[in-house]
Amino acid sequence: MRRNHQSTLIARTLAAAAVIAVAVGCSPQSSKAADAGAPATPGPPSPASSSSAPAPAPASSSPSASTDDKPAGSPAPTGSATTAAKPAPKVLMSNGAKGDQVKELQARLAQIGWFDDTPTGTYGAATTAAVKGFQGKRGLADTGTTDSVTWDRLVAMTTKPTAEELAGQTVNKPAAKLDPRCMTGRVMCISKTSRTLSWVVNGKVQSTMDVRFGSQYTPTREGVFKVFEKSRNHVSTIYHTAMPYAMFFSGGQAVHYSSDFAARGYNGASHGCVNVRDKGKIAALFDAVNIGDKVVVYW
Repeated sequence: MRRNHQSTLIARTLAAAAVIAVAVGCSPQSSKAADAGAPATPGPPSPASSSSAPAPAPASSSPSASTDDKPAGSPAPTGSATTAAKPAPKVLMSNGAKGDQVKELQARLAQIGWFDDTPTGTYGAATTAAVKGFQGKRGLADTGTTDSVTWDRLVAMTTKPTAEELAGQTVNKPAAKLDPRCMTGRVMCISKTSRTLSWVVNGKVQSTMDVRFGSQYTPTREGVFKVFEKSRNHVSTIYHTAMPYAMFFSGGQAVHYSSDFAARGYNGASHGCVNVRDKGKIAALFDAVNIGDKVVVYW
């Protein structure tokens, strides 16, 4: 009889210890451990681990700690649950399309430097390339097809084209938004968004000119730099091409005049330099800029 009583006490003690061990092992991770994917570390044994301690309260008696963001009582996901696929944006215009909306598209692209030809109302290779470039620079799928997402982004960045713009007689480019770092001192303020260079002195814009940048394989660096060398009739020692009015600001990258940019517009790209297509403006800028003047390249 005494042996049976001892066996019963041992069995009860082992059962209570097992329950306590399970409760400790299932304690929630700390936020750091959860973020790092590390396993939870059990805390020190509770003094209630003796056989005389009462059993822990059932888990259902109070809400449990959880790293899940779902509210309490949310049904658990089942194997049959599926995530609805996001519908593809509606295609508005594509290669071969014709009409007034295509002409507006071309004029709006011209405002931000992506289309250099006269708006024709025909969606051809030049328009496809311009749309593709615009999409790629803004993280959109670069299909060259104008869908609703691309159109909304373009409209938000441009203004309704005038009759003169639709006729190709003028282009009303939006003013570049100056980076705050351009507001003090003497700065070549270069916006990749508007593709313009503004010469700014003590917060006031002295001149603005169109620029283009390196390709995705030779990108123009972004950040704050200083002009460390000027070379009026520079020739590239790597590519053996002329770089007139070169003002170097980061390694071999410089602001300089580009005859290719003047001839082909945005259909080409540099090897990382900031190309200027107006020779008169870059010549005047070259004379104005001093060694040590600031250069800010930004989106």
